[in-house]
Amino acid sequence: MKKVRCAFEDQTLELALDRLLPTKKLRRDVRKTPKYKAVLASTREVGVIEPLAVFPESGADADGRYLLLDGHIRLEVLRDLGASVATCLLSRDDEAFTYNRQINRLSAIQEHNMILKAIARGVPPERIAAALEVDVERIRSRQRLLDGIAPEVAEMLKDRMVSHGVFPVLRKMKAIRQIETAEMMVSSNRFTLSYARMILATTRPEQLVATMTRSKVVGVAPEDLARMEREMEKLNVDYRAVEDSHGDTMITLVVAKGYINRLLSNPTIADYMRRFHGELADGLASTMEAIATDARTPQRE
Repeated sequence: MKKVRCAFEDQTLELALDRLLPTKKLRRDVRKTPKYKAVLASTREVGVIEPLAVFPESGADADGRYLLLDGHIRLEVLRDLGASVATCLLSRDDEAFTYNRQINRLSAIQEHNMILKAIARGVPPERIAAALEVDVERIRSRQRLLDGIAPEVAEMLKDRMVSHGVFPVLRKMKAIRQIETAEMMVSSNRFTLSYARMILATTRPEQLVATMTRSKVVGVAPEDLARMEREMEKLNVDYRAVEDSHGDTMITLVVAKGYINRLLSNPTIADYMRRFHGELADGLASTMEAIATDARTPQRE
């Protein structure tokens, strides 16, 4: 199996701000936006936790400068605070689009890890709360986010936009049920509190922690609850079956996509299909365009 190449170098760099070349222009009123104010406050109190993403500029006149792929607001904040250097991640790809479309807003577990990192650096929770303009108890709650959560669950949900309220619900389940729940959430792409509560309601007593009892669902008859349990178990079995065949399915789809692309790019074949199988040709063209559009759509501004 081919090894996946890491997108960034292992070590960070400390680069002078005047060596960083922005790849986009910020709005004139960016300093008035809530996002800028939040980044400014947190950077002033705890520093920049997420490094800037850069790539070496090419050309004879590059003179040791770097293209800034991600972190334009952080760079502007550092300049306003009088900083001279920034901690940067060196990308192995100069395509900012590729980097940005892989990153979304901070997930709950990523936020938890960043708070732990700040505390490990000696920043007290009260100071973090003041920087982010939130109640200190919220920071302490984020700090304890993964207490009682199975490591396998944390790994599955680390980059998912999971509601913070989901984790207290997961703590009511034993580790094996937590893992099953996380798998069902991933397979259905639903990470809401209501979905977690629904799974909890259909969880058998022996799968709950010793101090918990299964919650009653208002308006749901016992026979309906039993049916939900059977359906959830079937869903879990179906998920595992799909997971086992996912790799082969993806390879088949990639090969099929390449084959259809070659067919449609052949003028003779394309002309024949338009004349004798116009509806099929339009359908294939629309499908390939939809796939290409989906691949180009960035997930982060």
